[in-house]
Amino acid sequence: MTFPTGPDRVAAIDTMMGTKAGPAARRIYKDLMALKDQESKDMVFPAQYMFKDVPYSPDARGAGGDAGEAGEAGDDRPIPEGADLLLPAMDRNGVEYAMIGAGGEDSMARQLLTDHPDRFLASYEADPNDVMGTIRTIRRLHDEVNLRAVTFFPAGTNPQVPIDDPKMYALYAVCCELELPVFCCAGIPGPRLPFAPQRVELIDQVMYDFPELTFVTRHGCEPWQELMVKLMLKWPNLYYSTSAFSPRYYPKAIIDYANTRGADKVVYAGYFPMGLSLDRIFTELQDVPFKDEVWPKFLRHNAARVLRLDG
Repeated sequence: MTFPTGPDRVAAIDTMMGTKAGPAARRIYKDLMALKDQESKDMVFPAQYMFKDVPYSPDARGAGGDAGEAGEAGDDRPIPEGADLLLPAMDRNGVEYAMIGAGGEDSMARQLLTDHPDRFLASYEADPNDVMGTIRTIRRLHDEVNLRAVTFFPAGTNPQVPIDDPKMYALYAVCCELELPVFCCAGIPGPRLPFAPQRVELIDQVMYDFPELTFVTRHGCEPWQELMVKLMLKWPNLYYSTSAFSPRYYPKAIIDYANTRGADKVVYAGYFPMGLSLDRIFTELQDVPFKDEVWPKFLRHNAARVLRLDG
């Protein structure tokens, strides 16, 4: 039950990390989703109302570490981005690799992948409303940047596209062909959007129709965590990642599953710099009651297997 430190420290793989923080990151969410309430439109990121001490946000309250060095309220120093933002936090907390989005016009992500191929892994946020354009992009990035995964936000596309929609099926097929895992948000979304496209039971039909597909959920699967455990027991290629959750709020059903039959199925993911600092995440991880043998799998080995980093 002891978090590995010192000589037992595990070189972690973070399967969700951004490249910009604070107001500079807001452009990433522009036109991404059909938000209607004004408060959401004014947030640094669309689920900000759910988080305290968001790194580098205008109302940061001195969260320390990643957030506090240049992000406290009233601090007008430039907010770091790219390698200057990510690498110090990663090094401080023992994160060897981070998966970042490399699609669209994010030249900063491309630069990180070029300058630090030993630290960053490429993913692509797919747009299922543009099936053929997205298929071409997946193939191109697979060749150009050694694409490691394709990510989906069903509730966040505009219009929304459910997990089991035919448009998604076309993209799942390409992922199977290229042996790319899918990381997909499931459960109630944080942004104020309808949740129906992300109902966890929709995954069941997908896994039945695509037995070769590696499918990793993001953002908690709430309130269907126990159903998610049942589905992971059922489907060998179905995984759960802890993105967007402070470790103190990891669902009990997921912790219990990792400590029993699911040690190989739960994957670490953070939420830096969108909503959580790495310092906060790794401080709170020390209180998560994983068994000793679970920690290396959770922090590294499961992600390495899913992302095919082991050769």
